[in-house]
Amino acid sequence: MLTHTDLRALQSKSLKMQGLIRQQTFSPENEKTLRRFSSWEVSELILGLNQSTFRGKLAADPSLPAGLVEPEGRQRWFTLEEVNVLRRKLKPRGKPLMPARPTGRAFRTGIANFKGGAGKSTVALHFAHAAALDGYRVLCVDFDPQATLSHSMGVTDVNEEKTVWGIMARDLVRETEAQNAAPKGASSGTALPQRTIPTAISDLGLQDLRVTDFIQPTNWPTIDLIPSCANAAFVEFASAQYRHLNPEWSFFAAVSRFLDQLPDDQWDLIFFDCPPAIGYQSMNAVFAADMLYIPSGPGYWEYDSTTSFIGQLSEALEDLAYGFEGTLSADKVQLPKVFQDVRFLLTRFEPGNDLHRAMQDAFGKVFGDKLAVHPVEMTRAVEQSGRFLNSIYEMDYRDMTRETWRRARTSFDKAYEEFKESMLPHWEAMPVKTLSADKVTAEGEVE
Repeated sequence: MLTHTDLRALQSKSLKMQGLIRQQTFSPENEKTLRRFSSWEVSELILGLNQSTFRGKLAADPSLPAGLVEPEGRQRWFTLEEVNVLRRKLKPRGKPLMPARPTGRAFRTGIANFKGGAGKSTVALHFAHAAALDGYRVLCVDFDPQATLSHSMGVTDVNEEKTVWGIMARDLVRETEAQNAAPKGASSGTALPQRTIPTAISDLGLQDLRVTDFIQPTNWPTIDLIPSCANAAFVEFASAQYRHLNPEWSFFAAVSRFLDQLPDDQWDLIFFDCPPAIGYQSMNAVFAADMLYIPSGPGYWEYDSTTSFIGQLSEALEDLAYGFEGTLSADKVQLPKVFQDVRFLLTRFEPGNDLHRAMQDAFGKVFGDKLAVHPVEMTRAVEQSGRFLNSIYEMDYRDMTRETWRRARTSFDKAYEEFKESMLPHWEAMPVKTLSADKVTAEGEVE
């Protein structure tokens, strides 16, 4: 016979082991650090330069970062900050090395599927790291209470109030206050009843937090994170209560409204790691996303689950569109939800596996050009990276054969480049918001 007390005791034992594993996985200080990148990686894999050309430019310009020379050998090793300086300063044949960055806000990509083990966190982690090496500034939002992405980013000390739950509670208070203060609460002109938020929520002071209070730095200097934690799992229960407190609260748009408050030029790409279920958190991620990336394993059950996911997601979005129709002012949310694109990505793919190839063909026949051409292959290096909460980009190729490491990296490089090629045209076509004169106060602050 076991009760919650026994479960708590088991968790306590597991947390001790978790600390030991973290010491072996991260640094002895229990903090994850980012390794340096060799001149070979920097020149050929990151900046796309010939090694001799790269060495020549370093020798010709003493102001460029020189990196750290290893004790034995001639190889130089650079921090990501130094790589970014090189990217800004080097212009081979007059061509800038900075990535394309359309005007306007950051592009948001939700990585979603309700089947566990589909590779959502793996794809989110690798896309974020690949984008950072590509020169982009990245913000990740971890919607999954399992917090795999947060832990992989080295963020483990998380207060649940600084997660998506806190963002949603903050939004509830702010939206309710705005509705109570408005003379009319709906586009139809129907007056809304006054809503009262319990002191248990309002006294938390979440409504007074700045948007930056929810964002933490990671061990990558150009990647920030809105983390998650196990305690954030109760957001599903809390959100149901919040909707009862204020049925007019458009809960599914809370994170979108939060992200709209961020400076347009602070980040370039935003990635959402969604939980393996359709609920309040995942609907917030889906609604805030410009583009959906749906990873799936190459088996029949994964295909079946992916089919169910898009069907249930369609029904949920349709319910929102009809359920809130006519009850919200047009400047708050836009319904029905519109995506710039939806793409499917096979993960854990083995090219020599007949079943995997057959399922790839089945996915292709159904989803056509929405299926990514380059799947993420399952290799020994990918398995090892998952065990140690690292991406392949964080792993030192000297810890294995260079060919093993290079094969795994190439798989993710191709997947990321395909994502980038499909995403950029949509990003460039997104309208840039302009503020009308009546929306700006005399002090220059947006009302």
